[in-house]
Amino acid sequence: MKKEDLRIVFMGTPEFAVETLKALVEQGYPVVAVVTQPDKPVGRHGSVLQPSAVKQYALAQGLPVLQPEKMKDPDFVETLRSYHANLQVVVAFRMLPEVVWAMPAYGTFNVHAALLPQYRGAAPINWAIINGETRTGVTTFFLDHDIDTGRIILQKPFDIPDTADVEYVYDGLMRLGAAICLETIEAILASDGHPASIAQNDLSDANCPSPLLKPAPKIFKETCEINWKQSAKQVYDFIRGLSPVPGAWTTLVSSDGKETVMKIYRTSKTSRRVDGDPGQIVVEGKTMCVVCLNGELLQLEELQVAGKKRLLARDFLNGNQAIVKVK
Repeated sequence: MKKEDLRIVFMGTPEFAVETLKALVEQGYPVVAVVTQPDKPVGRHGSVLQPSAVKQYALAQGLPVLQPEKMKDPDFVETLRSYHANLQVVVAFRMLPEVVWAMPAYGTFNVHAALLPQYRGAAPINWAIINGETRTGVTTFFLDHDIDTGRIILQKPFDIPDTADVEYVYDGLMRLGAAICLETIEAILASDGHPASIAQNDLSDANCPSPLLKPAPKIFKETCEINWKQSAKQVYDFIRGLSPVPGAWTTLVSSDGKETVMKIYRTSKTSRRVDGDPGQIVVEGKTMCVVCLNGELLQLEELQVAGKKRLLARDFLNGNQAIVKVK
């Protein structure tokens, strides 16, 4: 099969997906339509509709855009079918019904930001960092009835430095995802639509160092609350795994008992221990540390109190010497 014989429908919503769509367009692959989420209400009253990053790029390239409320909607399915796609590419989108993912002759494959079968779910980048992984990657796989369980086509690893936050890994996997998508399509072309693939249950233990698979569920506000009754390393990984967005948070308590929500964006590890309870704040000069489990100290570097701007911890201390603990 030749490149020109392809008719690709691309499905995605956030900036992460734009890089892959851009690579397809710039490499001359025939993208016949783009499917993305409906415009999102923004603003104080929700009166302004914000198009997704994928929609903005697609319209700039003159590509047809479909925005179904429901993926099983008969009108949407019929419209999608009218594009006669023989391949669908999915990046950071919603779960698809079989009537959609089974439609193209060469199937539908997904670009997932993890080394499957580890970290199936909506937030694989965050959870890999939170769990202190030193390596993650991207995977392409054919969609099937369950979430992130289909036959794997290709994988590419990506190292996670100990100082990396979500932004660093996100950017790296975004570029790697575009590259693996192109390689996957090349494999599909070379095999006349039937590239070699492997069932996830048949993979070696390389991606599963323990018998338990680590999930990557969607992250909510309550997920982001810091538990100081953990080792300093666990709290350090938790904070960088949520930085800069959505941001790990805690409750700041002053000497008069006033409580304020505070986000923490960056910390640094220390080798020091003190005789104190988890959550107790230790201030020495221009440094601000929090006691973790077993008296381990974690130094705060960047933070933001609710309603205020983001600050270096040393600047925050200039007017907040009466802070005694977090909880």
